[in-house]
Amino acid sequence: MMRGVALAAGVAATLTVIGACCPDDDDDKVTPQVEETAVRVDSLPEADKETRYTHLTETDFKIVADELGVEVAVIKAVVSIEAGAQMKGFWAPGVPVINFDRTMYLKYRNKVPTTAGAKGEKVPEGLTGYARQEWTQLINARKTNAQGANMGTFWGMFQIGGFNYRQCGCESVDEMVRLMSYSELEQLELFAAFIRNAGMLDDLKTKSWAKFARKYNGASYARRGYHTKMAAAYKKFKAAETAAETD
Repeated sequence: MMRGVALAAGVAATLTVIGACCPDDDDDKVTPQVEETAVRVDSLPEADKETRYTHLTETDFKIVADELGVEVAVIKAVVSIEAGAQMKGFWAPGVPVINFDRTMYLKYRNKVPTTAGAKGEKVPEGLTGYARQEWTQLINARKTNAQGANMGTFWGMFQIGGFNYRQCGCESVDEMVRLMSYSELEQLELFAAFIRNAGMLDDLKTKSWAKFARKYNGASYARRGYHTKMAAAYKKFKAAETAAETD
């Protein structure tokens, strides 16, 4: 089963994350074994602070590429395809792109440490259209069950489900939401942790695009051309990197 999310309000990418979106039933019973992952709010370079909600910088890409032990061009290729051409992680400062999924909310709302509702929550100001619609649904669900609502929501430019917080290196779904709301670099850090803990890192190190796309995008990856798009994007970024080095 795959999930395609067409984001409105200028985010015209189809984001399909098999592991992040559609867990097996066994995921409810077994705590996934994950490596300790450095997801760091304080890692944001000083030079990036003014752009942390608007775009990823060269420094951001290099930080995460070095952490994973892959080429910068590899990370750029994956991000450009999986997050869409605009790589948009926020609708407003501190207000990440989200997709509230009622089915996932109903599935996880009674499986959280506390089912308490949040008091005084309001929809962020200034949102319109699809963004306001999704945040309204999330806020309304939070009033009844805050952690369940966060678990049933897909977060950031990579649309990772809140129920995958452990695979993102977080101790709780609330920590994941806090990091998703901090910066696009933290969204990239969470994505990198997810790749590592979901068993996709070796595929990136060897640039096995088909294997990576099969795991990340599901069985229809070939029909949608994810592997060929990533391969082409890698060649483009690598060529640009090589040209810059020779200038």
